[in-house]
Amino acid sequence: MGELQKEENKKDIASSEKTESKSTPPPPEPKSTSVAAEPPEKPKPGHGGDDAGLEIVVTEKRMALIKAWEENEKTKADNKAYTKVLAIGAWENSKRAVVEADLKKIEVDIENEKVKQREIMKMKMATLHKEAEEKRAAIEAKKGQDIINAEQLAAKFHATGTLPSKLFKCFGY
Repeated sequence: MGELQKEENKKDIASSEKTESKSTPPPPEPKSTSVAAEPPEKPKPGHGGDDAGLEIVVTEKRMALIKAWEENEKTKADNKAYTKVLAIGAWENSKRAVVEADLKKIEVDIENEKVKQREIMKMKMATLHKEAEEKRAAIEAKKGQDIINAEQLAAKFHATGTLPSKLFKCFGY
């Protein structure tokens, strides 16, 4: 009789579970608010197999080496670019110095040419002044000579009592 009751109890429990499961739905699982899925948990070294822990260490070491290599390459690229920028700056400064030296040389040459031309103009002015003085002196000398000739002819005409013929050509004498 004990066995029969046990079977009936099992059937009653199973049927009651069926009715409960049909009447009330199971509560929904809580939804997470994050969009990204959580990464799978890494087995900790010492837990699980030794190979898994060794693999994690090797992977982390590899990632660290890759990151170090990346940083090294970035630093080399920065240093190379910085060196080239400095070289370009030095090149620009040297070219600028050459151009400024040429400009200064041209300015000095222009100033020397101005001084030279100024001296040439002063010499021309002196020459013109000298020629003008010589012409004035020649005119004064000719004037003096003409006056002396006129005085001599006047003395001759006074002495002879004749009239000069050139004076009265317009009057018909």
